[in-house]
Amino acid sequence: MNSTVKNIALQTIDLEARSIQALRGSINSDFENAVRSIADCKGRVVVSGIGKTAVIAQKIVATFNSTGTPSLFMHAADATHGDLGMIRPEDVVVIISKSGESPEIRVLLSLIRNFGNPLIAIVGNTSSSLAKGATFVLDTTVESEACRNNLAPTSSTTAQLVMGDALAVCLMEIKGFNSDDFARYHPGGALGKKLYLRVADLAERNAKPSIKSAESIREVIISMTTGRLGVTVVVDDQQQVLGIVTDGDLRRMLEKGTPIDSLTAADVMTSSPRTIHPDELAVVALEILTQHHISQLVVADEKNYKGVLHIHDLMREGLI
Repeated sequence: MNSTVKNIALQTIDLEARSIQALRGSINSDFENAVRSIADCKGRVVVSGIGKTAVIAQKIVATFNSTGTPSLFMHAADATHGDLGMIRPEDVVVIISKSGESPEIRVLLSLIRNFGNPLIAIVGNTSSSLAKGATFVLDTTVESEACRNNLAPTSSTTAQLVMGDALAVCLMEIKGFNSDDFARYHPGGALGKKLYLRVADLAERNAKPSIKSAESIREVIISMTTGRLGVTVVVDDQQQVLGIVTDGDLRRMLEKGTPIDSLTAADVMTSSPRTIHPDELAVVALEILTQHHISQLVVADEKNYKGVLHIHDLMREGLI
């Protein structure tokens, strides 16, 4: 039984992978013109489908919107019941269908042609009514569906989804859509935080423990305890960073059996600690912490002490 299940799963993956590879032949002048039509569009992209293709249409709309191409979803069955009102003269319409002959699709096709909007067909039958009536045809014909009966939309919907992704990525390149734009549209969640959250945003929430180099070990411990960060930063009178003392430094000192009564912060500190600028992205701080297997970074503007960033700050923000 387990072997049979595994073989079926692998066959499904292989068949759908071949369907995606076959799309390479569909990247032609119609595809290029479709991309240009959307890029030059002064309105929005209205994407429509029915059944499983409606779900694919909604995903493509979500991808377009999040990558700088304003889009709307219109269900093909609802179009004739008032939803056609969402289409403006400056919009581009995309209709997705495997057969291109569904009754709802054929009715919608005639209505869109009367409107005069550019029409892009993502279709699995290039001889269909939809293909013949479209301005541009993106061929998503598949060898067969992945199910044994060649009925359940599987390979075909995968091909449609990939074609939509190809359009979206091309549009991103044409529009120069970059990580700053992406962050603006994705402010929530860990993804957005990686693109906009800065070190200063986190460090300013923490205590700012510091001590002078001549202070005693007792004062070092008090400073570390007060800050609750497992660290204190050694600074001079101008608040420039001289070094750092971590709880690990104190443990190593005690393990050596060194008399502590006469020791000062300068005796146990690590000189020239790793620092990060407050304007740097938090994700860059995470890379430094991970690379060097440390838990804290001194935040400094040039050498001026600004605070401490702890790895727990990044964990609380969901960056780890």
